[in-house]
Amino acid sequence: MKQNYTVRHGALEGVEVFLAVARHRNFRRAAADLDVTPSAVSQAIRALEARLGAALFVRTTRSVGLTEAGQKFLDRAGPAFEELVAAGEAARDVGQRPTGLLRLSVPRAVVPLILEPVIASFCQAYPEVELEIAASDQMVDLAAGGFDAGIRLGQFIAADMVAVRLTPPFSFVVVGSPDYLERRGCPEKVDDLRHHACLRLRRSNGAIAPWFFMDGNGTVEASVSGPLIAHDYPTLLGAAMKGIGLAQTPRPIAEAAMAEGKLTPVLDDVAASTPGVFLYHPGKRQVLPKLRAFIDHFKSLA
Repeated sequence: MKQNYTVRHGALEGVEVFLAVARHRNFRRAAADLDVTPSAVSQAIRALEARLGAALFVRTTRSVGLTEAGQKFLDRAGPAFEELVAAGEAARDVGQRPTGLLRLSVPRAVVPLILEPVIASFCQAYPEVELEIAASDQMVDLAAGGFDAGIRLGQFIAADMVAVRLTPPFSFVVVGSPDYLERRGCPEKVDDLRHHACLRLRRSNGAIAPWFFMDGNGTVEASVSGPLIAHDYPTLLGAAMKGIGLAQTPRPIAEAAMAEGKLTPVLDDVAASTPGVFLYHPGKRQVLPKLRAFIDHFKSLA
């Protein structure tokens, strides 16, 4: 059952003035401290007392003292007001310089490929920023998940997001181990994949990602099957290196294994391409200094 709340307008009005008078025990000194007129201080205190329904000060021609109600109000309002001031300063710091918690949602494969080379230098350059990397292949709602930004392939980023390029475009390469290709042969055209063990990726929405290739100026999907379905590219790559079958992965993920001779690319002449990897966030107005620092740092090392 929902509870009804009454919005109290102006609940903080006059509190700073009250605290100044309570601190100085003098209306004129409080006015000088706040850089306002003594009459403005008196008016603010009268309005606060009227709103609370209790006298807060005992005034004589020589001194100003707190009533019992005033002392109780000071005991609770003083620490609370200090916390509000501190909260404002903390928020101002986050808005003006790189500080605070920076949360990024990224696919698992991106961490070693793109982020690991910059993590150490970024943390050293910005010691007041806490970097949290949530590695998951699921597409997440940045706002609902409390993330400052995400990193994904360009084709999976919503049109209303601001995208910042992190990598150049690259192709999706089909790879197999030398042992597998020796046993099963090397496919020479896309149709040959029907006779091969093809390792497939299940996306976060539950669908199995199709294999796709260039066909003239467009792309064509290939119907493939095989003994393994995984939820991330590193698992597919590991299985391909063990000779279980062929895998189609982003070329940057497979490059190291290809360079070491653990995997061999096939069908390179029809490999389809992707726009590349991008960092994305909700909008320009929401780019806090901590995120701007990360983007600029990444670009400086690219």
